[in-house]
Amino acid sequence: MASDKEKDTDTEPTEAEPTEGVDPSASSLIVAGDAGPGEVVEGEPAVTSMGSRRYVHAAFLALGILFAYVGGKFVELAWNNLADWPEAVHRLPALVAYPEETRESISLVVGAVLGAAITLRMYSKASVRGFADEVAAELTKVTWPNREAVMNGTVVVIVASAIATVYVAILDRFWSFLTTLVYGA
Repeated sequence: MASDKEKDTDTEPTEAEPTEGVDPSASSLIVAGDAGPGEVVEGEPAVTSMGSRRYVHAAFLALGILFAYVGGKFVELAWNNLADWPEAVHRLPALVAYPEETRESISLVVGAVLGAAITLRMYSKASVRGFADEVAAELTKVTWPNREAVMNGTVVVIVASAIATVYVAILDRFWSFLTTLVYGA
């Protein structure tokens, strides 16, 4: 007869204990090859999943790039307009100290600094980040259509557009013929 200790080692547990340093609620040990996102495979480091937060970070990054680009173009436009204005050049001769190509580069750097500052300011506001987190969480609940549904919908739209185009073209020819009959050529 086997002791209690031997019985415990003979049976395979349904779920192993989480590894040290890993959040037990986030993942558990599973057999290699069956790992999904955020799950820990025995002998490998834990992979953390950001969930919907990755969309929030990506959105803030995209907004930062957009603000940098638009800010740089706005600074460049303002600088070039001021450089073309004689009164501004008379009062501030440094406006024309740089050629136009250099102004573009400097404006790009100024725009990048402005974009980073605006984005970091928005990111640090709890209300803005909370709103972005809520939007991302709702977007993760969306059921996106599969490839077949998208293809079928695309075919329906193309066919309906072609039928509508032919119908409008026939009506146009018909009304053109009638107006030519009534009013003459």
